[in-house]
Amino acid sequence: MSLTFVVTFVALILIAISGRVFVQLPKNIWILFFAMPMGMASSSMVVFASGIIASKIAPSPELATLPITLMIVGTALAVIPATLMMNWFGRRKGTMIGFAIALVGALMLVYATLQAAFAALIIGSCLLGFSIAFVAQMRFAALESLIDSADAPKAISVLMVGGIFAAVIGPEMAVMGKYWVDSPHGFAGSFIGLAALQVIALIALSLLDPIGVKEKLATGPARSFWQIVKQPIFLIAVAAGAIGYSVMSYIMTATPLSMHEVEGHSLESTKWVIQSHIVAMYLPSLFSAVLTRYLGLAKLMILGSLIYLSIVFIALDGREVMHYWWALVLLGLGWNFLYTSGTLLLPSAYHNSERFKAQATNDFTIFTVQALGSLSAGVIIFSQGWDWLVWIVVPFILLMLIISIWYFLLSKKISR
Repeated sequence: MSLTFVVTFVALILIAISGRVFVQLPKNIWILFFAMPMGMASSSMVVFASGIIASKIAPSPELATLPITLMIVGTALAVIPATLMMNWFGRRKGTMIGFAIALVGALMLVYATLQAAFAALIIGSCLLGFSIAFVAQMRFAALESLIDSADAPKAISVLMVGGIFAAVIGPEMAVMGKYWVDSPHGFAGSFIGLAALQVIALIALSLLDPIGVKEKLATGPARSFWQIVKQPIFLIAVAAGAIGYSVMSYIMTATPLSMHEVEGHSLESTKWVIQSHIVAMYLPSLFSAVLTRYLGLAKLMILGSLIYLSIVFIALDGREVMHYWWALVLLGLGWNFLYTSGTLLLPSAYHNSERFKAQATNDFTIFTVQALGSLSAGVIIFSQGWDWLVWIVVPFILLMLIISIWYFLLSKKISR
């Protein structure tokens, strides 16, 4: 029985069990839930396949992670334009523009794999990165679709659960479609399938009720940029997202190269580890609303930081498949707790009239440091090896733990 079937079956059962909790959420949340995995699948497919393709056609092995890095750089560069488009056109049209960009990027990757063209591989990956900036904004679209702000943890949980299906769709389509179309190093059919997913998502997104238009939410005087970003709550929310994302991307980017290219583990084993990691990123979202209610955001951030710290011990203990598996599963779990906490904490740092400014700053910071982590991963894994790659994240994890404890003490002081 394949991991794809097991994960999908379990996810559907859990969603059905949780349905009574989530059923009262607006229609828009469920449309976003359906479309979001198709946009996210581009990320998991590029992470899985592009390093393998690039290691064959790049000018040097050190450039094998360049497509992944430029995908993340593309995301960082597109954050501000994406936010502006959301402000100008509303969430529905803005999100559709993002998925249209993904469609063009997927078709560019089809050309890259057919012609073994490294430049096209880079351009296509970068375009998919642009689209991910729009996909990331979908979580804010969900929050703005709510009638009752108390439903925010539920709405974020629903969207994050969609990542389970992205975990299955991306790597599985990469493997299944590798030889659908004849190409020098495979994967042309995989990216044709990815293009088809973007078309399906665009059709679904056309059914969204308009949200996020300026007249609806942008009320009240807006503070200056510096007044917003100097707030401790804003800095803590950004740190949770930025450190959580950069550490995750750094280790995840290096894992397929370390497993398949350096240690010689099979492509199937590598796929299993990456799929398990992405499932671990999103499956806890079924319960994160409950965890948030009982633990609070501060304790959830502390727990995420401690889970990240445990990864160091496991990753340094060995390089068998199960070492990679446990490290990547815990990496996904820790990321979920930190990213969810940062997303839910961020709205408390801005007013409705300031939301696009604050959201753009938050996402630009997150994806910029994520790009730096991804770029350094390829260089370090080939020049210094896996152990050094793991040791380098320790100071950042400790910093996140200190920030989380600071927020815990700050929240206790405020509650008095």
